[in-house]
Amino acid sequence: MNAAVGAELASHPDSRAGEMADAALAAAGDGRAFERLYSSHVARIYTLARRMAGTERAEELTQDVFVRAWQKLPTFRGEAGFGTWLYRLAVNLILGRLAAGRADRERFEEDRDANAELAAKGGSLELAIDFESAVEHLPHGARQVFVLHDVEGFTHREIGEMLGITEGTSKAQLHRARMMLRRHLAG
Repeated sequence: MNAAVGAELASHPDSRAGEMADAALAAAGDGRAFERLYSSHVARIYTLARRMAGTERAEELTQDVFVRAWQKLPTFRGEAGFGTWLYRLAVNLILGRLAAGRADRERFEEDRDANAELAAKGGSLELAIDFESAVEHLPHGARQVFVLHDVEGFTHREIGEMLGITEGTSKAQLHRARMMLRRHLAG
């Protein structure tokens, strides 16, 4: 999509057309158009990052997604909505960042620590943890599958492709996440 098409669409009252126009203008270097896209999508991307990577990394990942979006805008063809394109870019970037530099040993230690923490909190009435916090305490793999499937609505096949796992592994991780959340929230 080029800037001329973007300028033509910008006059269209349809919000999707306006968003497509902003994407075309931003791809041509229009900073204001990109600011409008950022404002429209930052909350959803931040929520995704927080759910997938935890509160402590969400802001940084959100900014990384928009930096990458700015760099990749010329590749946006407009075949899907800008929000869909941005969301896929965000999922891929977040998954890539989570995988980078993380050894299998660290992941298993994290899983073991999270399991112990959830078990210890299970019977305590003093610790009232909301759902979002409970999700943050899930082991890495279980949290990713839970967020992608139950929160974001991806299928097990799509999750398998994104994470490089089988559909069966995705289903097992989802079951594990749900059981841990039930135990944690019941306590």
